[in-house]
Amino acid sequence: MTDTTSELRQAGTVRLVDYLAAELARAGVTHMFGVGGANIEDLYDAVQRGGAVRGVVAKHEFSAATMADGYARTTRRLGVVAATSGGGAMNLVPGLAEAYASRVPVLALVGQPPTGQEGHGAFQDSSGKAGSFDALEVFAPVARFCARVTEADSITELLPRAVAAAQADPRGPAVLLLPKDVQQAHIQVPGRDAAPPLGVPAPTASAPRLDTAALTAVSDALRGAGHVLVIAGEEVAAADARTELAELARRLGAWVAVTPDAKDVFDNRDPRFAGVAGVMGHANVEECLRRADVCLLVGTRLPLLARGGLDRALADTEVVCLGPEPPFVAGTALGGNLRDALGAVITRLPSRPRPCPPHTGPFPTPMPSPLSRTRGRTIPYAEAVAAVEAALPQDAHVFVDAGNAGASVVHLLPAPRHGRFVVAVGMGGMGYTFGAGIGAALATGRRTYVLAGDGAFFMHGMEVHTAVEYAAPVTFVIFNNNAHAMCALREEFFQGGIRSHDLFAPTDIAAGTAAAFPSLQAIGAEDAAQLRTALLRGNAGGGPAFVAVACDPREIPPFLPFQSFTEATESKEGSHERGVVHVG
Repeated sequence: MTDTTSELRQAGTVRLVDYLAAELARAGVTHMFGVGGANIEDLYDAVQRGGAVRGVVAKHEFSAATMADGYARTTRRLGVVAATSGGGAMNLVPGLAEAYASRVPVLALVGQPPTGQEGHGAFQDSSGKAGSFDALEVFAPVARFCARVTEADSITELLPRAVAAAQADPRGPAVLLLPKDVQQAHIQVPGRDAAPPLGVPAPTASAPRLDTAALTAVSDALRGAGHVLVIAGEEVAAADARTELAELARRLGAWVAVTPDAKDVFDNRDPRFAGVAGVMGHANVEECLRRADVCLLVGTRLPLLARGGLDRALADTEVVCLGPEPPFVAGTALGGNLRDALGAVITRLPSRPRPCPPHTGPFPTPMPSPLSRTRGRTIPYAEAVAAVEAALPQDAHVFVDAGNAGASVVHLLPAPRHGRFVVAVGMGGMGYTFGAGIGAALATGRRTYVLAGDGAFFMHGMEVHTAVEYAAPVTFVIFNNNAHAMCALREEFFQGGIRSHDLFAPTDIAAGTAAAFPSLQAIGAEDAAQLRTALLRGNAGGGPAFVAVACDPREIPPFLPFQSFTEATESKEGSHERGVVHVG
């Protein structure tokens, strides 16, 4: 903390923004992500003066929000994003919507024009006065808590409320709208003993007790089951409950499947691992579900992407659920804190481990050949993903973007043993990974892989500049098929033909990136061996690395809607038994 801020504290008052910066630091926040502007510059000034929180400037506010999201998912701490008024504020909305849908704790600090200018033609006015739109009404649907700070002294109450709301179940974003004059105002500093640091519950607070009847019903169902399939979700990672999940599986002798956004919550190389559930998943999961007496959902509500293709088997199987929110399928649910629920159930099971019944394991699903071959040399997804697997450090984080490449990575790439494997399935926004991967890398200092298609790169790939500026240890792998290929295949399968506007003229992404950023290792790999070599070279460096590989836009990924369509059109039996699975 600087001498200026210390002197103000001794005088009993500080600028509101200095108080904010100091409270974030006291709560353990290490980075604040955002994009600057006139109505948020005072907060950046306070962060710079305070020195304990590092300000990171992104290229776009959406990516700044996903940086805070990636920071939160990999550290289990509060992510913080700051943006100015007007368009800057509005650009936050899709990033906060992802955090809302995926239950990620993020605090958004959003600058606003001075209060005296509200309703008087202020530039970027969003006060709701004199015909302007109301930012409160925009942010409220994607926030657990949203407030406009109109009186400076109210920040000492509103900030703890916002942080508590972001971190309470269900977690998600909290938004504070901060007019410029309020940011600059001086406030009375509360005594250090007046309240615990942000995010720390008061000593008298206690977790809600688990429902005894539900606990008994769930435990009895599991004890009486011969075969159990566990489907584990992202809440296991958010609650830091991997150890409890493994112990539960050991005592039950259960198969363990994971949702697409939770590959890292259970060891993918464990003999109990059944694979990924849902539309990007493995056929073995459905086979295990059909053999199971009970399906236990742990930390997942089982949304459509995680249960696509499983609905008929679920309807014939008893379902029990552990997690803070009720599932989307019928079953007996034990709510409350996930670690508490797992611990309570474990204590009611025999301590002696049960053997896991044999199963075929998460073998890749055979996919049809490409509809036709494109000109030029391309690398099949399976070969490219295998090269990534061979180079991936086991303590790395992996962030997987949307599209055909993303479906292939989710299906084929085992999660690192000691890192996160993140897929943003809440909103599924293309380009999420570029900011999120940078946020994770800066937060943890670990090598982080961003695996994305060219469509996602063209949306938000210029965050590569942010990685270069901050020397973030991020490896960007771009699967370039010169298309919005998933859209093109949907058109082919479901609408009678591919429209030309989803197929692009060839672009040399690696050469363009290398020219734009001379200090960056940007390489175009022509085959799997070159890809692996480039990735290993990137691992050995301290900053970012960039590799692009050419892929075929007509290659069909392991995505159940496409697989079920080809089965239904080629086989009357397949059509009768499964039918076409639609997503979106």
